[in-house]
Amino acid sequence: MRDSVGVGLLGCGNVGSAVFELIGEHGADIAARTGAELRVVRVAVRDLAKARPVSFASGVLIDQPEAVVNDPDVGIVVELMGGVEPARTLLLAAFAAGKSVVTGNKELLAAAGPELFDAAAKAEVDLLFEAAVAGGIPLIRPLRESLAGDRVRRVMGIVNGTTNFILSRMAESGATFDDALAEAQALGYAEPDPTADVEGLDAGAKAAIIASIAFGVRVVADDVSCEGITSITPADIAFADRLGHVIKLLAVAESIDGEVAVRVHPVMLPKEHPLAPVRDAFNAVFVEAEAAGELMFYGRGAGGRPTASAVLGDLVDAAVNKRRGTHATVATMRDARIRPLDELSSQFYLELQLFDRPGVLADVARVFADNGVSIRDVVQQPLAHEARDVFITHRAGEADMQATVAALRALECVDQVGSLIRVIGSE
Repeated sequence: MRDSVGVGLLGCGNVGSAVFELIGEHGADIAARTGAELRVVRVAVRDLAKARPVSFASGVLIDQPEAVVNDPDVGIVVELMGGVEPARTLLLAAFAAGKSVVTGNKELLAAAGPELFDAAAKAEVDLLFEAAVAGGIPLIRPLRESLAGDRVRRVMGIVNGTTNFILSRMAESGATFDDALAEAQALGYAEPDPTADVEGLDAGAKAAIIASIAFGVRVVADDVSCEGITSITPADIAFADRLGHVIKLLAVAESIDGEVAVRVHPVMLPKEHPLAPVRDAFNAVFVEAEAAGELMFYGRGAGGRPTASAVLGDLVDAAVNKRRGTHATVATMRDARIRPLDELSSQFYLELQLFDRPGVLADVARVFADNGVSIRDVVQQPLAHEARDVFITHRAGEADMQATVAALRALECVDQVGSLIRVIGSE
Protein backbone atom coordinates (compact mmCIF):
# COMPACT_ATOMS: atom_id res chain seq x y z
CA MET A 1 0.00 0.00 0.00
CA ARG A 2 1.32 3.43 -0.93
CA ASP A 3 0.87 6.62 1.05
CA SER A 4 0.78 9.94 -0.77
CA VAL A 5 2.93 12.65 0.80
CA GLY A 6 2.33 16.28 -0.16
CA VAL A 7 5.46 18.35 -0.73
CA GLY A 8 5.67 22.13 -0.67
CA LEU A 9 8.66 23.94 -2.17
CA LEU A 10 9.83 27.30 -0.86
CA GLY A 11 11.92 28.56 -3.77
CA CYS A 12 12.23 27.19 -7.27
CA GLY A 13 15.57 28.32 -8.65
CA ASN A 14 18.28 26.11 -10.08
CA VAL A 15 18.09 23.53 -7.27
CA GLY A 16 14.34 23.72 -6.71
CA SER A 17 13.63 23.14 -10.40
CA ALA A 18 15.98 20.15 -10.39
CA VAL A 19 14.23 18.72 -7.31
CA PHE A 20 10.88 18.96 -9.11
CA GLU A 21 12.37 17.27 -12.18
CA LEU A 22 13.92 14.44 -10.14
CA ILE A 23 10.65 13.76 -8.33
CA GLY A 24 9.02 13.37 -11.74
CA GLU A 25 11.80 11.16 -13.10
CA HIS A 26 12.32 8.95 -10.04
CA GLY A 27 8.96 9.16 -8.30
CA ALA A 28 7.71 5.75 -9.44
CA ASP A 29 10.91 4.00 -8.31
CA ILE A 30 10.81 5.80 -4.96
CA ALA A 31 7.20 4.78 -4.40
CA ALA A 32 7.95 1.16 -5.31
CA ARG A 33 10.89 0.99 -2.91
CA THR A 34 9.49 2.94 0.01
CA GLY A 35 5.72 2.95 -0.29
CA ALA A 36 5.76 6.76 -0.21
CA GLU A 37 4.44 8.62 -3.24
CA LEU A 38 5.77 12.17 -3.41
CA ARG A 39 3.44 14.85 -4.81
CA VAL A 40 4.49 18.48 -5.21
CA VAL A 41 1.30 20.36 -4.32
CA ARG A 42 2.58 23.92 -3.70
CA VAL A 43 5.59 25.91 -4.95
CA ALA A 44 6.25 29.43 -3.66
CA VAL A 45 8.37 31.84 -5.71
CA ARG A 46 9.07 35.56 -5.61
CA ASP A 47 8.17 36.28 -9.25
CA LEU A 48 5.32 34.32 -10.85
CA ALA A 49 6.15 35.73 -14.29
CA LYS A 50 9.75 34.54 -14.36
CA ALA A 51 10.54 31.88 -16.99
CA ARG A 52 11.43 28.48 -15.53
CA PRO A 53 12.74 25.23 -17.02
CA VAL A 54 9.81 23.31 -15.51
CA SER A 55 6.05 23.77 -15.70
CA PHE A 56 3.43 23.23 -13.02
CA ALA A 57 -0.24 22.36 -12.95
CA SER A 58 -2.66 25.20 -12.43
CA GLY A 59 -2.66 26.55 -8.88
CA VAL A 60 0.59 24.92 -7.80
CA LEU A 61 2.82 27.98 -8.34
CA ILE A 62 2.11 30.80 -5.88
CA ASP A 63 3.92 33.87 -4.52
CA GLN A 64 2.89 33.47 -0.87
CA PRO A 65 5.31 31.23 1.07
CA GLU A 66 3.08 31.29 4.15
CA ALA A 67 0.40 29.52 2.10
CA VAL A 68 2.81 26.62 1.50
CA VAL A 69 3.48 26.22 5.21
CA ASN A 70 -0.21 26.49 6.11
CA ASP A 71 -1.56 24.21 3.36
CA PRO A 72 -3.03 21.11 5.03
CA ASP A 73 -2.07 19.01 1.99
CA VAL A 74 1.65 19.80 2.53
CA GLY A 75 3.28 17.29 4.86
CA ILE A 76 6.91 18.16 4.10
CA VAL A 77 8.31 21.62 3.41
CA VAL A 78 11.43 21.87 1.24
CA GLU A 79 13.14 25.22 1.85
CA LEU A 80 15.50 26.41 -0.89
CA MET A 81 15.01 30.18 -0.55
CA GLY A 82 18.35 31.02 1.03
CA GLY A 83 19.00 33.71 3.61
CA VAL A 84 18.03 33.80 7.26
CA GLU A 85 14.68 35.59 7.05
CA PRO A 86 11.93 34.91 6.20
CA ALA A 87 13.18 31.31 6.00
CA ARG A 88 13.69 31.00 9.77
CA THR A 89 10.18 32.23 10.58
CA LEU A 90 8.63 29.99 7.92
CA LEU A 91 10.43 26.88 9.18
CA LEU A 92 9.45 27.53 12.79
CA ALA A 93 5.84 27.86 11.60
CA ALA A 94 6.17 24.58 9.69
CA PHE A 95 7.40 22.79 12.81
CA ALA A 96 4.56 24.28 14.86
CA ALA A 97 2.13 22.92 12.25
CA GLY A 98 3.63 19.43 12.56
CA LYS A 99 5.38 19.48 9.19
CA SER A 100 8.84 18.04 8.53
CA VAL A 101 11.42 20.22 6.80
CA VAL A 102 14.19 19.59 4.29
CA THR A 103 16.55 22.51 3.68
CA GLY A 104 19.71 23.31 1.77
CA ASN A 105 20.11 26.69 3.47
CA LYS A 106 23.62 26.80 4.98
CA GLU A 107 23.33 30.46 5.96
CA LEU A 108 20.19 29.80 7.98
CA LEU A 109 21.57 26.71 9.73
CA ALA A 110 24.85 28.43 10.53
CA ALA A 111 23.01 31.37 12.08
CA ALA A 112 20.06 29.66 13.79
CA GLY A 113 20.76 25.92 13.65
CA PRO A 114 20.50 25.22 17.40
CA GLU A 115 17.15 27.01 17.61
CA LEU A 116 15.78 25.07 14.63
CA PHE A 117 17.09 21.73 15.89
CA ASP A 118 15.37 22.32 19.24
CA ALA A 119 12.10 23.35 17.59
CA ALA A 120 12.05 20.28 15.31
CA ALA A 121 12.79 17.97 18.25
CA LYS A 122 10.02 19.55 20.33
CA ALA A 123 7.53 19.13 17.47
CA GLU A 124 8.77 15.55 16.83
CA VAL A 125 9.31 16.18 13.12
CA ASP A 126 12.28 15.93 10.80
CA LEU A 127 14.78 18.66 10.04
CA LEU A 128 17.11 17.27 7.35
CA PHE A 129 19.83 19.26 5.58
CA GLU A 130 22.24 17.06 3.65
CA ALA A 131 22.41 19.59 0.80
CA ALA A 132 23.49 22.47 3.04
CA VAL A 133 27.18 21.61 3.30
CA ALA A 134 28.65 19.77 0.32
CA GLY A 135 25.99 19.69 -2.38
CA GLY A 136 25.52 16.17 -3.63
CA ILE A 137 28.17 14.61 -1.37
CA PRO A 138 26.70 12.46 1.44
CA LEU A 139 28.32 13.91 4.57
CA ILE A 140 25.79 14.99 7.21
CA ARG A 141 24.11 11.59 7.41
CA PRO A 142 27.41 9.69 7.90
CA LEU A 143 28.46 12.16 10.60
CA ARG A 144 25.07 12.07 12.32
CA GLU A 145 24.32 8.36 11.97
CA SER A 146 27.22 6.17 10.80
CA LEU A 147 29.73 7.79 13.18
CA ALA A 148 27.29 8.41 16.04
CA GLY A 149 29.04 5.78 18.18
CA ASP A 150 32.55 6.93 17.32
CA ARG A 151 34.56 9.96 18.41
CA VAL A 152 35.29 12.31 15.56
CA ARG A 153 38.57 14.10 16.21
CA ARG A 154 38.89 16.38 13.20
CA VAL A 155 37.10 17.25 9.98
CA MET A 156 38.93 19.08 7.18
CA GLY A 157 37.21 19.95 3.97
CA ILE A 158 37.33 21.70 0.64
CA VAL A 159 33.72 22.85 0.82
CA ASN A 160 33.68 25.80 -1.58
CA GLY A 161 33.96 24.97 -5.27
CA THR A 162 34.59 28.55 -6.38
CA THR A 163 37.79 28.98 -4.38
CA ASN A 164 39.00 25.50 -5.26
CA PHE A 165 38.52 26.30 -8.95
CA ILE A 166 40.43 29.57 -8.59
CA LEU A 167 43.35 27.94 -6.75
CA SER A 168 43.41 25.09 -9.28
CA ARG A 169 43.64 27.52 -12.19
CA MET A 170 46.39 29.51 -10.48
CA ALA A 171 48.36 26.31 -9.89
CA GLU A 172 47.86 24.80 -13.33
CA SER A 173 48.13 27.83 -15.59
CA GLY A 174 50.01 30.39 -13.52
CA ALA A 175 47.01 32.72 -13.61
CA THR A 176 46.74 35.56 -11.14
CA PHE A 177 43.93 35.56 -8.59
CA ASP A 178 42.04 38.24 -10.55
CA ASP A 179 42.31 36.33 -13.85
CA ALA A 180 41.25 33.03 -12.26
CA LEU A 181 38.30 34.74 -10.57
CA ALA A 182 37.20 36.28 -13.87
CA GLU A 183 37.29 32.83 -15.48
CA ALA A 184 35.25 31.37 -12.60
CA GLN A 185 32.65 34.11 -13.07
CA ALA A 186 32.52 33.54 -16.83
CA LEU A 187 31.86 29.82 -16.26
CA GLY A 188 29.20 30.48 -13.64
CA TYR A 189 31.24 29.10 -10.72
CA ALA A 190 31.47 32.52 -9.05
CA GLU A 191 28.79 35.12 -8.41
CA PRO A 192 29.13 38.70 -9.73
CA ASP A 193 29.85 39.60 -6.09
CA PRO A 194 32.19 36.75 -5.02
CA THR A 195 32.84 38.07 -1.50
CA ALA A 196 31.17 35.22 0.39
CA ASP A 197 33.26 32.68 -1.50
CA VAL A 198 36.69 34.29 -1.77
CA GLU A 199 36.67 35.67 1.79
CA GLY A 200 35.84 32.26 3.24
CA LEU A 201 32.38 33.19 4.56
CA ASP A 202 30.51 30.50 2.62
CA ALA A 203 32.95 27.85 3.84
CA GLY A 204 32.67 29.29 7.36
CA ALA A 205 28.90 28.75 7.42
CA LYS A 206 29.41 25.15 6.32
CA ALA A 207 32.16 24.67 8.92
CA ALA A 208 29.74 25.73 11.67
CA ILE A 209 27.23 23.10 10.55
CA ILE A 210 29.89 20.39 10.27
CA ALA A 211 31.23 21.14 13.74
CA SER A 212 27.75 21.11 15.26
CA ILE A 213 26.96 17.65 13.88
CA ALA A 214 30.43 16.11 14.23
CA PHE A 215 30.88 17.09 17.87
CA GLY A 216 27.34 17.60 19.15
CA VAL A 217 28.17 21.17 20.15
CA ARG A 218 26.29 24.41 19.54
CA VAL A 219 28.33 26.24 16.90
CA VAL A 220 27.15 29.22 14.85
CA ALA A 221 28.79 31.17 12.04
CA ASP A 222 30.06 33.89 14.40
CA ASP A 223 32.17 31.24 16.18
CA VAL A 224 34.17 30.53 13.02
CA SER A 225 37.38 32.39 12.22
CA CYS A 226 37.41 33.04 8.45
CA GLU A 227 40.25 34.03 6.16
CA GLY A 228 39.96 33.97 2.37
CA ILE A 229 42.27 33.54 -0.60
CA THR A 230 42.49 37.07 -2.00
CA SER A 231 46.08 37.49 -0.78
CA ILE A 232 47.35 34.27 -2.39
CA THR A 233 49.79 35.00 -5.22
CA PRO A 234 51.26 32.92 -8.06
CA ALA A 235 54.59 33.18 -6.19
CA ASP A 236 53.02 31.53 -3.12
CA ILE A 237 51.70 28.70 -5.26
CA ALA A 238 55.04 28.28 -7.01
CA PHE A 239 56.87 28.13 -3.67
CA ALA A 240 54.35 25.61 -2.38
CA ASP A 241 54.98 23.43 -5.41
CA ARG A 242 58.73 23.75 -4.88
CA LEU A 243 58.24 22.53 -1.31
CA GLY A 244 56.09 19.58 -2.41
CA HIS A 245 52.82 21.19 -1.31
CA VAL A 246 49.62 22.64 -2.77
CA ILE A 247 47.50 25.52 -1.44
CA LYS A 248 43.85 24.85 -0.62
CA LEU A 249 41.16 26.76 1.26
CA LEU A 250 40.10 24.40 4.05
CA ALA A 251 37.32 24.41 6.60
CA VAL A 252 38.77 22.80 9.71
CA ALA A 253 36.79 21.67 12.77
CA GLU A 254 38.44 19.76 15.57
CA SER A 255 37.84 18.64 19.13
CA ILE A 256 40.64 19.60 21.54
CA ASP A 257 40.44 18.61 25.22
CA GLY A 258 36.68 19.07 25.39
CA GLU A 259 36.75 22.32 23.44
CA VAL A 260 36.01 22.88 19.76
CA ALA A 261 38.08 24.89 17.29
CA VAL A 262 36.53 25.90 13.97
CA ARG A 263 38.19 27.99 11.29
CA VAL A 264 38.54 28.56 7.55
CA HIS A 265 41.83 29.63 5.98
CA PRO A 266 44.27 28.75 3.20
CA VAL A 267 46.66 25.93 4.04
CA MET A 268 49.65 24.28 2.44
CA LEU A 269 49.01 20.57 2.12
CA PRO A 270 51.61 17.94 1.20
CA LYS A 271 50.92 16.62 -2.28
CA GLU A 272 50.46 13.13 -0.86
CA HIS A 273 47.53 14.22 1.34
CA PRO A 274 44.17 12.86 0.05
CA LEU A 275 42.75 16.41 -0.25
CA ALA A 276 45.67 17.72 -2.32
CA PRO A 277 44.61 16.40 -5.77
CA VAL A 278 41.02 17.66 -5.49
CA ARG A 279 40.78 20.18 -8.30
CA ASP A 280 38.42 22.52 -10.14
CA ALA A 281 34.99 23.01 -8.52
CA PHE A 282 34.94 19.64 -6.76
CA ASN A 283 34.54 19.33 -3.00
CA ALA A 284 36.03 16.81 -0.60
CA VAL A 285 35.87 16.27 3.15
CA PHE A 286 38.43 14.32 5.18
CA VAL A 287 37.26 12.93 8.52
CA GLU A 288 39.49 11.58 11.28
CA ALA A 289 37.67 9.40 13.83
CA GLU A 290 38.99 7.43 16.78
CA ALA A 291 37.74 3.99 15.77
CA ALA A 292 36.92 4.34 12.05
CA GLY A 293 40.21 6.06 11.27
CA GLU A 294 40.47 8.26 8.18
CA LEU A 295 37.48 8.66 5.86
CA MET A 296 37.16 10.66 2.64
CA PHE A 297 34.02 12.02 0.98
CA TYR A 298 34.42 13.41 -2.55
CA GLY A 299 32.18 14.70 -5.32
CA ARG A 300 30.44 17.68 -6.84
CA GLY A 301 29.72 20.17 -4.10
CA ALA A 302 27.36 22.35 -6.09
CA GLY A 303 25.15 22.39 -9.17
CA GLY A 304 21.43 21.95 -9.62
CA ARG A 305 21.11 18.20 -10.02
CA PRO A 306 23.87 17.06 -7.63
CA THR A 307 22.44 19.28 -4.88
CA ALA A 308 18.91 18.24 -5.78
CA SER A 309 19.97 14.62 -5.36
CA ALA A 310 20.87 15.34 -1.72
CA VAL A 311 17.58 17.21 -1.20
CA LEU A 312 15.62 14.31 -2.68
CA GLY A 313 17.43 11.80 -0.47
CA ASP A 314 16.36 13.79 2.60
CA LEU A 315 12.87 14.17 1.20
CA VAL A 316 12.52 10.40 0.80
CA ASP A 317 13.75 9.85 4.38
CA ALA A 318 11.27 12.40 5.71
CA ALA A 319 8.42 10.82 3.74
CA VAL A 320 9.26 7.31 5.00
CA ASN A 321 9.52 8.57 8.56
CA LYS A 322 6.17 10.33 8.27
CA ARG A 323 4.63 7.13 6.91
CA ARG A 324 5.99 5.20 9.89
CA GLY A 325 5.05 7.84 12.41
CA THR A 326 8.64 8.51 13.45
CA HIS A 327 11.31 11.13 12.84
CA ALA A 328 15.08 11.47 12.68
CA THR A 329 16.87 13.08 15.60
CA VAL A 330 19.88 15.31 15.89
CA ALA A 331 21.90 14.39 18.97
CA THR A 332 21.38 16.69 21.94
CA MET A 333 23.80 19.57 21.52
CA ARG A 334 25.84 20.74 24.45
CA ASP A 335 27.47 24.07 25.05
CA ALA A 336 31.25 23.99 24.78
CA ARG A 337 33.98 26.58 24.73
CA ILE A 338 34.96 27.54 21.20
CA ARG A 339 38.74 27.77 21.28
CA PRO A 340 39.83 31.00 19.53
CA LEU A 341 42.33 30.98 16.70
CA ASP A 342 45.08 32.67 18.72
CA GLU A 343 45.13 29.70 21.13
CA LEU A 344 45.87 27.20 18.35
CA SER A 345 49.19 26.16 16.88
CA SER A 346 50.48 25.22 13.45
CA GLN A 347 53.47 25.30 11.20
CA PHE A 348 53.59 28.46 9.11
CA TYR A 349 54.79 29.66 5.73
CA LEU A 350 55.75 33.34 5.68
CA GLU A 351 56.97 35.28 2.66
CA LEU A 352 59.10 38.42 3.17
CA GLN A 353 60.70 40.85 0.76
CA LEU A 354 63.92 42.06 2.36
CA PHE A 355 66.40 44.75 1.40
CA ASP A 356 69.50 42.89 0.28
CA ARG A 357 72.24 43.99 2.67
CA PRO A 358 74.53 42.35 5.25
CA GLY A 359 72.98 41.19 8.52
CA VAL A 360 69.40 41.16 7.29
CA LEU A 361 68.74 37.47 7.90
CA ALA A 362 70.27 37.69 11.36
CA ASP A 363 67.92 40.57 12.25
CA VAL A 364 64.93 38.62 10.96
CA ALA A 365 65.95 35.43 12.75
CA ARG A 366 66.26 37.38 16.00
CA VAL A 367 62.63 38.53 15.72
CA PHE A 368 61.47 34.94 15.28
CA ALA A 369 63.52 33.82 18.29
CA ASP A 370 62.36 36.70 20.50
CA ASN A 371 58.75 35.60 19.93
CA GLY A 372 59.38 31.91 20.52
CA VAL A 373 59.00 30.81 16.89
CA SER A 374 61.54 28.32 15.56
CA ILE A 375 62.52 28.45 11.88
CA ARG A 376 62.69 25.09 10.11
CA ASP A 377 63.64 26.14 6.56
CA VAL A 378 64.54 29.31 4.65
CA VAL A 379 64.27 29.52 0.86
CA GLN A 380 65.72 32.62 -0.83
CA GLN A 381 65.09 34.03 -4.29
CA PRO A 382 67.27 37.03 -5.22
CA LEU A 383 65.54 40.06 -6.78
CA ALA A 384 66.88 43.41 -7.98
CA HIS A 385 68.14 45.20 -4.82
CA GLU A 386 65.96 42.88 -2.71
CA ALA A 387 65.53 39.24 -1.80
CA ARG A 388 62.32 37.31 -1.49
CA ASP A 389 62.66 34.94 1.44
CA VAL A 390 60.24 32.22 2.42
CA PHE A 391 60.35 30.96 5.99
CA ILE A 392 58.82 27.66 7.09
CA THR A 393 58.50 27.37 10.86
CA HIS A 394 58.30 24.47 13.23
CA ARG A 395 54.96 24.21 15.03
CA ALA A 396 54.29 27.49 16.79
CA GLY A 397 51.44 29.20 18.59
CA GLU A 398 49.16 31.37 16.46
CA ALA A 399 49.52 34.31 18.86
CA ASP A 400 53.33 33.99 18.81
CA MET A 401 53.35 33.94 15.02
CA GLN A 402 51.10 36.99 14.78
CA ALA A 403 53.41 38.83 17.20
CA THR A 404 56.36 37.83 15.00
CA VAL A 405 54.68 39.25 11.90
CA ALA A 406 53.88 42.50 13.70
CA ALA A 407 57.49 42.87 14.82
CA LEU A 408 58.82 42.07 11.34
CA ARG A 409 56.69 44.85 9.84
CA ALA A 410 58.55 47.30 12.08
CA LEU A 411 62.03 46.24 10.91
CA GLU A 412 63.76 48.67 8.57
CA CYS A 413 65.22 45.80 6.55
CA VAL A 414 61.75 44.43 5.71
CA ASP A 415 60.30 46.01 2.60
CA GLN A 416 57.10 43.95 2.52
CA VAL A 417 55.45 41.19 4.52
CA GLY A 418 53.74 38.81 2.14
CA SER A 419 51.46 35.85 2.67
CA LEU A 420 51.18 34.01 5.97
CA ILE A 421 49.84 30.51 5.34
CA ARG A 422 49.39 27.62 7.76
CA VAL A 423 51.08 24.33 6.86
CA ILE A 424 49.35 21.02 7.55
CA GLY A 425 50.91 17.60 7.64
CA SER A 426 54.66 18.20 7.93
CA GLU A 427 54.91 17.85 11.72
